[in-house]
Amino acid sequence: MHTLGRHFIVELSKCNASKLNDLAGVRSILSQAAIEANTEIKELAFHHFYPQGVSGVVVIAESHLSVHTWPENGYVALDIYTCGETANPVKAFEYISKAFQAGGMQVTEIIRGLPEQDGHYTHKESKE
Repeated sequence: MHTLGRHFIVELSKCNASKLNDLAGVRSILSQAAIEANTEIKELAFHHFYPQGVSGVVVIAESHLSVHTWPENGYVALDIYTCGETANPVKAFEYISKAFQAGGMQVTEIIRGLPEQDGHYTHKESKE
């Protein structure tokens, strides 16, 4: 099946709260995850919220990795979208899960950019 991209929605639970509230640490973890996934980093944008939490995005040539943290809940929401044949997004979220010391992970993969006969595009959840 020809697709234009793979989109992973990842929930991380029971993470190390201090790691989730460290702006520089979160930036470093997401940047390294992009490298682990064999992608090319283009730009970074991260923000620390008061009193806690970090949101950020790593723009990659193959699309993006984004994160939102809730230290008070030990929760991380990840969004990883890649296109092309060389990126390995699974390596990215596995690295992030380990770095945040997650106690649980739920992953949903959505196959994006599926061409239809009428020239439109659609998506579907991967069952693999």
